[in-house]
Amino acid sequence: MAGVRFEDLSKTYPGRGGADPVEVIRKLNLTINNGEFLVLVGPSGCGKSTLLRLLAGLDNPTSGEIRIGSRPISSVPPARRDVAMVFQSYALYPHLTVRDNLSFGLRRSQAKSIFQRIQDQVFLSTRALPKSLRVRSVREEQIEARVNTVARSLELTELLDRRPKELSGGQKQRVALGRAMARNPEVFLMDEPLSNLDAKLRTTTRQRIVELQRDLGTTTVYVTHDQVEAMTMGDRIAVLNKGRLQQLGKPMELYRWPSNIFVAQFIGSPAMGLLPVIVGPNATLILGRKRIQVEGEMVEPLLQREGQHLTAGLRPEHWHLAPATNRNLQAEVSHCERLGNEQILTCRLLDDDQIIHARTSAEININAGDAINLDPEPTGWRLFDTDGEAIR
Repeated sequence: MAGVRFEDLSKTYPGRGGADPVEVIRKLNLTINNGEFLVLVGPSGCGKSTLLRLLAGLDNPTSGEIRIGSRPISSVPPARRDVAMVFQSYALYPHLTVRDNLSFGLRRSQAKSIFQRIQDQVFLSTRALPKSLRVRSVREEQIEARVNTVARSLELTELLDRRPKELSGGQKQRVALGRAMARNPEVFLMDEPLSNLDAKLRTTTRQRIVELQRDLGTTTVYVTHDQVEAMTMGDRIAVLNKGRLQQLGKPMELYRWPSNIFVAQFIGSPAMGLLPVIVGPNATLILGRKRIQVEGEMVEPLLQREGQHLTAGLRPEHWHLAPATNRNLQAEVSHCERLGNEQILTCRLLDDDQIIHARTSAEININAGDAINLDPEPTGWRLFDTDGEAIR
């Protein structure tokens, strides 16, 4: 097993029809620790899948270097990089059984002499016979043992003789995972492997992938658009935008302390609500005609910025329904999403006509058009300067 390091990595594609070249990855520096599960997130076109392709050897970088462990691999052919990739589309061979799909990479991983090829072929043609009539092949017996081990871990044993067209979407995904696992690579690459599954299958397969990665200890790079996958699966999350790394950290670190407005809006569902404010005296925020109290870690930096225009952010769970007082903010509910155990209110603040989201109990009866009062959590505020960078 080994970690991965991207050093000043850039990837530029030539423009079409005389257009300017397109920079997809820009001077990226990122270290993925040995055995770590790293999740890559970002909007479409930010460079997530391109980064996987560069690591797998399906594309070549324009500049910079990629290392697996201490070994530079930018010039190494894909077959010799010891990485295994799981695609969104499964990419199974339709004419092969599950057993042969699982073993495909193992059979191609080493060169064989003509005698070994004949011996392996005879073994495969006689493996259904009684043990005493089979022609032995040490190599094929090792492959068969490995396939059986992987099949048991993914509950595929009863499906080994089926072809992909006879499998459900979840079963196909498990076969694709098993094919990558069977090779026991140094690095797993997963490009949105659960996007084609329904909600229930995504949950169970997500848990299975995390458990398998924990058991195997293989360095894993996982690309997703799904907020739940990103927050629940990764040891760390890397947020990309326009080919640049915006923030790298543990899931709750990114959620609680985003490094800039982009991360604040991208991580979390619903996104952090952002409001234009002026810093008032004694570490307060002036929003429209209201003066809002701030407590906790943001007090000290606010004391040095009186009179400055900032952007203030608050997560939906930090807005609380409250009685009407001079301190609280009046709002009108424009939309209500009932999710069973909770509800998400989309509200328009009357003081400055801003839209925010509030997370409340499902037991409270609220409908679109209702007037409510909101009390912001004093310790929940996150502040950003005029460049969109977080104030620490």
